[in-house]
Amino acid sequence: MRRYRSEDEDSIRWRDFRLRPGDVVISTRSKSGTTWMQMICALLVFQTPQLPARLTELSPWLDWLVVPQDQMFARLAAQQHRRFIKTHTPLDGVPIVPEVSYVVVARHPLDMAVSLYHQIDNIDRDRLRALTGSAAVASPSRPRPPVAEWLAGWVDDTRDPHESLDSLPGVLMHLTDAWQRRHLPNVRLVHYDDMLTDLAGTMRSLAEWLGISVPSSRWPELIRAATFTEMRRRADELTPNQEGVLRDNRAFFREGRSRAGRELLGATDYARYERIVAELAPADLVRWLHLVRQA
Repeated sequence: MRRYRSEDEDSIRWRDFRLRPGDVVISTRSKSGTTWMQMICALLVFQTPQLPARLTELSPWLDWLVVPQDQMFARLAAQQHRRFIKTHTPLDGVPIVPEVSYVVVARHPLDMAVSLYHQIDNIDRDRLRALTGSAAVASPSRPRPPVAEWLAGWVDDTRDPHESLDSLPGVLMHLTDAWQRRHLPNVRLVHYDDMLTDLAGTMRSLAEWLGISVPSSRWPELIRAATFTEMRRRADELTPNQEGVLRDNRAFFREGRSRAGRELLGATDYARYERIVAELAPADLVRWLHLVRQA
């Protein structure tokens, strides 16, 4: 397995973690629908909007350095329900076990980047530095440019994707790896826009794939609980902020819409984006990523 590290996560934990048959691993890039998919899995597993604990307790982020490894492993070992575990590590950095299900959520890269831009301002980096003990957690040295200018620069970022997973090359590396595994019966790719435009269909399809039977009478309340509006209303319960790293829980659920990134780039910048993406990812993956879904 490849090792991935950032200022607050280290995928080496996966080498020592014991997966169980039936586990669900949710692998995403930042701001691509991670918490949304965790909520969907929670609703399918417990089949009620009234969850037995905070979402971050039910679905821990395994490789997050804020929580010590022994504590993280003990928390997961004590869980009796079907486990659904969060990670931002690509699938080549986690053990692939036939009896475990792997869900990779994909989002249009430009939309993911816009959400990431706003998320950066919502992180208390002093708090994160104190929790991780890492001097690598640095505060921005200067004010960032407006989002449109920042996004154009993000498109041009050519850093090693293994060192910069939330760059455009990093996003496409993560998704390309999953795309090449999509033929495996235990790997499922879900598009963020499908969750937006057909939440009910996405949830029903995922339940069938996971072998979870949901009584027909339960579906309306489960689907309603998974809507963006309802999740934003429950931000204090659902936001991954148990350790106080985020400044504002509601700001974590900012807009949740699509096409924001495309609207910010001018024609020249967008044409450059398309050229770069075509060089970094398979054409069929690019078509799937960019396909406009209709509600």
